[in-house]
Amino acid sequence: MPLSRMRWVRLARIIGVLLAAAALAACSTLKLAYNNLPELSYWWLDGYLDFDGAQTPRVRDDLAELLAWHRRHELPRLVELLRGAQTLAPEDITPQQACAFADQIRERLLAVAVQAEGPGTGLALSLGEPQLQQLQRKYAKNNAEYRKEWLERSPARWQEKRYERILERNEDFYGRLEPAQRELLKQQVAQSGFDPQAFDAERRRRQQEVLALLRRFQAERTPPAEARAAIHAYVLRIADPPPGPWRERQQALQQEGCRNVAALHNSTSAAQREQAVRRLQAYERELGELFAAH
Repeated sequence: MPLSRMRWVRLARIIGVLLAAAALAACSTLKLAYNNLPELSYWWLDGYLDFDGAQTPRVRDDLAELLAWHRRHELPRLVELLRGAQTLAPEDITPQQACAFADQIRERLLAVAVQAEGPGTGLALSLGEPQLQQLQRKYAKNNAEYRKEWLERSPARWQEKRYERILERNEDFYGRLEPAQRELLKQQVAQSGFDPQAFDAERRRRQQEVLALLRRFQAERTPPAEARAAIHAYVLRIADPPPGPWRERQQALQQEGCRNVAALHNSTSAAQREQAVRRLQAYERELGELFAAH
């Protein structure tokens, strides 16, 4: 699940996605993206906040330090996760095993978000009203794009879009899927509890919460310790939503995802599983080389 809409917490998401979703890209692309992440992240964040001259060098330095921390502390943990996945790949798996692996990935994403809270607090307290207005405009643009891409499409069209994305990811990992496996993916998408309307409502609620929090910091001149505590509480609410409909929906989707992953994997041939192991070994090698480079 997304860890946060706070700008610096979103940085954690960038790093996590590039690493945890390594199966989506060639290893050389992963390595290049990782090494250039501070620069890429700076420009991505600047599109939301339009940094001023005083903020720019600090943000660049903090991004570089965050990546250096990740290289030292998190890459070894990700390598261990990949080794564990290699032991599972040749055999059938259960939904519980798939969920356990996903939980470990979420733990690593949360660790990055928590590490980013310190510099994120300083940045949040330095924002002026023009920057908050820029953030609001960026949210509005993103919302319009999401509406066009998902909400203005018929269920059949956005389900087709989801299917194509899932198919591409799985074929990159296992190789070409058989017709029966493709049909299984189509059935999973058609029967999914994913609701773009509900997701849109939640993301808009989070956006408003972020804007209100940042404006409170600005209006009340919130002390750094208090601001960091508020950001930390927000991160934890995103990582582990409080009881209610959204939490129930998220948990249901997570369980659904685990069942779907296990069902597809258990339908794969020996050759497809060998391809998956080779992929995982390549990712392990690339991340190991990235760690050694520090």
